[in-house]
Amino acid sequence: MFYVDKRLQFPVRVETPDPLFARALQQAIGGVEGEIRVAMQYFFQACGARGNPKFRDLLMNTAAEELGHIEMLATAVALNLEGAPLSLQEEAAGNPVAGAMLGGINLKNLLSAGLSAMPVDSDGVPFDMSHIYASGNAAADMSANVTAESTGRILATRLYNLTNDPGMKEMLAFLIARDTMHQNQWLAALEELGGHEDAFPIPNSFPQSEENQDFSYAFLGFQRDGSEPVQGRWSEGASIDGNGTFTSRPMEPMGEEPNLGRARKGSGAQAEQE
Repeated sequence: MFYVDKRLQFPVRVETPDPLFARALQQAIGGVEGEIRVAMQYFFQACGARGNPKFRDLLMNTAAEELGHIEMLATAVALNLEGAPLSLQEEAAGNPVAGAMLGGINLKNLLSAGLSAMPVDSDGVPFDMSHIYASGNAAADMSANVTAESTGRILATRLYNLTNDPGMKEMLAFLIARDTMHQNQWLAALEELGGHEDAFPIPNSFPQSEENQDFSYAFLGFQRDGSEPVQGRWSEGASIDGNGTFTSRPMEPMGEEPNLGRARKGSGAQAEQE
């Protein structure tokens, strides 16, 4: 079950309302890098977590935290929309806020939400849950979570650099700090799951003896001229999981040219295909 506290997780204050920045903040709510994404990702990972219950608790607590971040950002959007025009006629009066409203902010915040936040990105596109990764594999999920927090922190730092409002910078500095912690906590969870040498390759429950080991640690080059593949840590030395040795070689076709034969009668193909 869940509990709610009517106080915000961290103070949200706006000294100079900026409707255009409100639109930018919508990306942190409903963008693919945003808080709805991570809140739902951690929630569904927790709901499907099996094994040591502490990982479920870790995920569920962080999901609850991210819901609080959505509330903070939604409050910030509403406060930045204070004073936005309610009529297009206000532009003629030379209202600078109206100019900002008509010059770039998302009219959905006015027309559909009455100057409030929405579960959409900065272009007004609703978040559709297509970027929620909950595989049922703890190591795979923790790896996905590191990426989610990394892209979220990139977005938060860009937003920080977009505003001069002290209150907004204070709020974003908090969110950036939490992204730092979350990146580290998911990496720490991966370490508890065995780290690179025991958790990978994912799933570690599949016996590597049953995969085609000629290709398990080979970096393949697909240059048309057959030149050597680009070299790096991935092309020589011990593999990161410690189970093999990296090699590299140009890739040559091993299969045949596909030939599916004639189309079946009644399949809707042209007569010439049958």
